[in-house]
Amino acid sequence: MAKEQGTKLIVQNRKARHDYTIEDKYEAGLSLTGTEVKSLREGRASLAESFISIDRRGEMWLENANIPEYLNGTWNNHAPKRKRKLLLHRAQITKLSRGIEAKGYTIVPISLYFKDGRVKAEIALAKGKREFDKRQALREEQDKREALRIMRYRNMR
Repeated sequence: MAKEQGTKLIVQNRKARHDYTIEDKYEAGLSLTGTEVKSLREGRASLAESFISIDRRGEMWLENANIPEYLNGTWNNHAPKRKRKLLLHRAQITKLSRGIEAKGYTIVPISLYFKDGRVKAEIALAKGKREFDKRQALREEQDKREALRIMRYRNMR
């Protein structure tokens, strides 16, 4: 069987981009079971309420991410919302743990994707947005869309 090449997006956390200002991005591997990978290959996952924690031993965990049970699985299926270990270098974990010590910073999962046949998670050091920041970002997006619409209309003439 030929080895997979390239990247294939599984799921994105759109709410994270709305609620947080992304500072630094990192690519982390995930420690998964076989049925979790098969479920992800079907494109079934959700990062809506997920978060990342660092325990006392310096290990990073993806918590509350929903990977539903594999439909064709047996009694050996996985728990949908179990903690999953993130695989990063020690220096990256240290840098992220120092980053979240600052007020308002947290680590959020941005997306899950396949890269050359392996599941990767894009995580980010992010700062929480205030309510007026969110409204300002929405207003800017609407203004860009309106400008593009006007330009498209004028180019059609």
